[in-house]
Amino acid sequence: MYKVMIIDDEPIIVEGLSRSVAWEKYDCQVVNTAHDGLEGIEKIRKERPDMIFLDICMPEMDGLSMVAALKSEFPDMQVTILTGFRDFEYAQRAIRLGVARFLLKPSNMDEIEEAIQYMCSVCAKQQNRGSTDEVEEVEEHEHIASNFIVRNALNYMEENYKEKILLSDVAEKTYVSQWHLSKLLNKETGQSFSEILNGIRIEKAKELLKDPSLRIGDIADEVGFLDMAHFSRVFKKINGISANEYRNQMIMEDK
Repeated sequence: MYKVMIIDDEPIIVEGLSRSVAWEKYDCQVVNTAHDGLEGIEKIRKERPDMIFLDICMPEMDGLSMVAALKSEFPDMQVTILTGFRDFEYAQRAIRLGVARFLLKPSNMDEIEEAIQYMCSVCAKQQNRGSTDEVEEVEEHEHIASNFIVRNALNYMEENYKEKILLSDVAEKTYVSQWHLSKLLNKETGQSFSEILNGIRIEKAKELLKDPSLRIGDIADEVGFLDMAHFSRVFKKINGISANEYRNQMIMEDK
């Protein structure tokens, strides 16, 4: 029996889908529901459903990021979007990430049942491993979704490098587990989370070091290092020289 989850901030939609569909006819069972993205992700990791009905326009939620997270972390999971957001480009991007269907509210029962039938057929093929073309298409969607997550993670780090950010913070923003995000970052960049973050911070520090009026300790604090000693170690490890030596080089080059 296929496990189904419904994630929507409108209780009437969740109740309606749960009760009005003859799930047993499709060998399906609604195993859980959620009313926001973060709650949904938490329950998805617990239940590991085969298919999901998801509203991508819930409060404080980036719908495309959540879709990307699902298709990257759980590539075989089938996702049908059910939304009132009428934007063709947005729908195209969601489809490129691998959603099974993109349904606009209010959807009629025929559309919903067609989506269920389609997702069930894909799940059945996956159980039999499917054709080479089908496998290459799951892999393509997974690759696109993973790239989407990595870009979002790097953008978040670039925008928040001054703050005390942890891997868990970035994972929460990109809707994936810490383990999965760490794996994706390493695969795409060849670096760990801390190496990437330190690299961003040091590049920002190098820009600030061009201003001789700024104290190195203040620069270290400005780019997010908690103490001068740590900043100095990281700077020398990345650049091969100390921050002060780097500054002197910049001054000499400007003369």
